[in-house]
Amino acid sequence: MNPLLATALEAAEAAALVQRRDAARGHVRGVTEKARADYVSQTDLDAQVAALEVIHRNHPGHAVLEEESSASVEARLARWDGRPLWLVDPLDGTTNFLHAHPFHCASVAVAVEGRPVAGAVVSGSSDERWWAADGEGAFKDGRRLRVSGRRGIADALVGTGFPFKRLELMPRYLTQLDRVLRSSAGVRRAGSAALDFCFLAQGSLDAFWEEVLMPWDFAAGMVLVREAGGVTTGPDGNELRLAPGPVRGANGADMLAELRAALQDELGA
Repeated sequence: MNPLLATALEAAEAAALVQRRDAARGHVRGVTEKARADYVSQTDLDAQVAALEVIHRNHPGHAVLEEESSASVEARLARWDGRPLWLVDPLDGTTNFLHAHPFHCASVAVAVEGRPVAGAVVSGSSDERWWAADGEGAFKDGRRLRVSGRRGIADALVGTGFPFKRLELMPRYLTQLDRVLRSSAGVRRAGSAALDFCFLAQGSLDAFWEEVLMPWDFAAGMVLVREAGGVTTGPDGNELRLAPGPVRGANGADMLAELRAALQDELGA
């Protein structure tokens, strides 16, 4: 395992260990609401410290973009000086975690020259591990992953996430949801985008879309899906940038085209 991937997996495991420790206590400490329905807990903060300790120990000269920071992601990206950049979500699915729902995880990735090249996701509840590195394949618990072979959206199970942080987008999103529900075999919402990308990489989902994601939400998933044979783009079909915004993913170009048609991306909707 290359050093960057080894660090990503070690950091994600350290954060997930904090999640399991706190879940076993049966009481989550220090819960505050950053914005409507957007929570942070002491578990988020402790898990972030655990992950960053691993990264700083192994790669002290690298930069970090972590979720739990008071500065905006745009401001932090504007200050980025081009060093390898670690993207850390110490607890993706905080609301799930607070309700003892099992879909939560830690996600850690690293980007070199603006492109994610290695990433790992570790479930805090099931202890499942997904990891991938550029040119080295995608794996779950040591088993090589491939995206599903389904080619038509009519047979596809599609993942999504609600734009709960941007409620002004909800009318457009509900139109999208209606169209995809009518076009596909079904739609699922896990409440953790990092896990959705894992499910896409392992073939449990055939496509995915969300209107508002942060780079730490999708960076590890980008590598996993790419190395498993799938694709991730923005709504315009171009490669994802490390910036907040909409995300599309699919098991291949044909499925992505059908998803975008259902979402009316080509119409700018």
